Amino acid sequence: MIKKNDEFILEITDLGTNGEGIGKLTQEGEDKGYTLFVKDALIGDCVRVKVIKSKKNYGYGRLMEILTPSPFRVPAKCPVSRTCGGCQIMHLDYKEQLRFKENKVRNLLERVGKLQDFQMLPIIGMKEPYYYRNKAQFPVGKNKEGKIVMGFYAGHTHSIVDTEHCYIQHPLNEILVHKIKGWMEEYSVEPYNESTGQGLVRHVLTRIGESTGQVMVCLVINGEKIPHAQELIGILTAVEGMTSICLNINREKTNVILGDKVETLWGQPYITDYIGKIAYQISPLSFYQVNPRQTRILYETALKFAALRPGEVVWDLYCGIGTISLFLAQTASRVCGVEIVPQAIDDARSNARLNHMENVEFFVGKAEEVLPREYESNGIYADVIVVDPPRKGCDPELLECMVKMAPNRIVYVSCDPATLARDLNYLSGNGYRVEKVQCVDMFGHSVHVETVVLMSKVKE
Repeated sequence: MIKKNDEFILEITDLGTNGEGIGKLTQEGEDKGYTLFVKDALIGDCVRVKVIKSKKNYGYGRLMEILTPSPFRVPAKCPVSRTCGGCQIMHLDYKEQLRFKENKVRNLLERVGKLQDFQMLPIIGMKEPYYYRNKAQFPVGKNKEGKIVMGFYAGHTHSIVDTEHCYIQHPLNEILVHKIKGWMEEYSVEPYNESTGQGLVRHVLTRIGESTGQVMVCLVINGEKIPHAQELIGILTAVEGMTSICLNINREKTNVILGDKVETLWGQPYITDYIGKIAYQISPLSFYQVNPRQTRILYETALKFAALRPGEVVWDLYCGIGTISLFLAQTASRVCGVEIVPQAIDDARSNARLNHMENVEFFVGKAEEVLPREYESNGIYADVIVVDPPRKGCDPELLECMVKMAPNRIVYVSCDPATLARDLNYLSGNGYRVEKVQCVDMFGHSVHVETVVLMSKVKE
């Protein structure tokens, strides 16, 4: 019987959906075939592992020693990548990262979605999978020595890994973090303590416009104001491109990073950036994809899959600040966007005006409530429906309404292959056929992947 602290030599033969190595015990006996999941292990590794948690048929092991490395193992550039929760597979060759992500999506579509005979296009990777993120959220705290730390949470914890240099964030963040930390130390500004609920600065949020170079800094605070605000403004405005310095008020004892209230300390309450020819104003509360170069590819793929014809109407569900809506409005006769967050809809309407687009309309509310209401009460229709839901996927009520509306094409943009597979299973059983699947790597060195799927209505 396998128990905690047992040690084994293990050949890693597969990777789990979260990038963990998977191996089975091969020695003769009752435990032969027992499966162990091992973080930081790769296919092809021969490793020594210690069991840290055991169940009847599987368990979890800690990687103690790599006896024979995988041919796909590479040195991770970041010295804290194994501790930090951001880059789970930085030690895996990038081409193999892409293969892993594409296979993960394909396997889930076949196994969970019960799908067959669909066209799986080759995954679109990055030319340079470093320094690609235009947004960062740095938790702020103190270490055991009482020094202020800013960085990222260790995997599955709220323990902050102090990060001097991040290989996936925009390089300017290193300068911004250094300046804010220096300001806090000089003026004795206390970081927030999650355990006690005391302290002021909870997080530092940054956004950097890829095409404009505009910079935003937003301090998330456990209070209404900050001391020595003018000194902070003086420090930050010395940074080239500084456009917006804001405070986000979050006094709740919660793990949720942002509160609802934002105040502008200096400059504008937003920065502007472009995806293709479309300009977007981005506030601290805006959802905006973090990898602008790959985002353009993602949205161009969605537009291509939509294959809009003159006069066609599109409904864009979970539209956020209108990023996909405005991309589609370049071609569609009319686009209607739905989003639950009122501030996001305000941004979407502003972005439509900014781009002089009059063929778009936005609705505030839950997609699973707004679409059925508009369909049943006002008789709306759609030639194409685009959905880009959060990780939980689409609500059953929304999927049911989409089927009733019977658009010619559905374009599903997903950040979670498992819920994507579940939703495609429902749609494929109710009159739709999966035509094409395109994975786009937005998050190099992590296990996450974006997927665009084209579904067409089956002709009766």
